[in-house]
Amino acid sequence: QVELVESGGGLVQPGGSLKLSCAASGTIFTVNTMGWYRQPPGKVREFIAGVTNFGSTDYADSVKGRFSVSRDFAKNTVYLQMTNLRPEDTAIYYCNMVPYNNGYWGQGTQVTVSS
Repeated sequence: QVELVESGGGLVQPGGSLKLSCAASGTIFTVNTMGWYRQPPGKVREFIAGVTNFGSTDYADSVKGRFSVSRDFAKNTVYLQMTNLRPEDTAIYYCNMVPYNNGYWGQGTQVTVSS
C-alpha cells in the first residue's frame, strides 16, 4: 500500500521561505520519479517540480530559480525548499509520482503567503 504524507506548510510573509517534506511508504519512492504539485484556490492542480532517481530535476517556469526539489532515499522522503515566496504561491501542496497516479494523492499541506 502506498501512502504519501506531506508536511511543513504554514503562513509566511512574501519573500520568506519554507521547506516541505513528503514521506513515502511502499516501493513508490525507490522506483519512480517523484514530484511536487500544487492547487491554488479556485484553480486546477499543477506540476511544479520533479526529481528522478538519479537526482535530475525539472521545474515549472513559475518556480524556477526559487524552489529546489531533493530526495533522501534513506528516509524515503522528498523535499521542496521554497524561497522568495510570493502571494501567488499560496496553494495546497502535494507530492506524487511523475506522472502522477490519481490513487496516491495525500492530504497535502497548505502554504499561505501573505503579509
